[in-house]
Amino acid sequence: MWRRECKTNAPEDTVTTKIVLGFAAAAGAYLLAAAQSAPAPSGSEERRLIDSLEGQALYREYCAVCHGESGKGDGPMARALKTQPADLTRIAVRNGGKFPVERVERIISGEAPIEAGHGTREMPLWGPIFSQIAWDQDLGRVRVRNLAKYIEKLQRQ
Repeated sequence: MWRRECKTNAPEDTVTTKIVLGFAAAAGAYLLAAAQSAPAPSGSEERRLIDSLEGQALYREYCAVCHGESGKGDGPMARALKTQPADLTRIAVRNGGKFPVERVERIISGEAPIEAGHGTREMPLWGPIFSQIAWDQDLGRVRVRNLAKYIEKLQRQ
């Protein structure tokens, strides 16, 4: 019935095919627009990483707000926390004069617990955040290592 009322010089199968393809194209365009306008999921894994892999830049961006520029636990957010952030300049002193770089890396990445008597685990787990894929690579371990090596430079002698 409808096909008889449709005035076209094309055969009926061609008209039907064009209609179906038109609807498919419209649906595809709609889905593409919806996907592009949808907000990104929130959560720690979605935090934008800085471009630098340098330990000092990572420290300033992710750590200094709580631990302070000097690493003494006196950052601007320190007062808002339940537990005072650790004084990162005394890690070597607390470990017999040797900086435990591997243990610090595991704490930063969330692979090792913070020892009893050193407060709670209010510090974010940076491993998943630092391991976001960039340039087709997971540079999380590089970031964690560079950050730990920078904290080692903050140690008091």
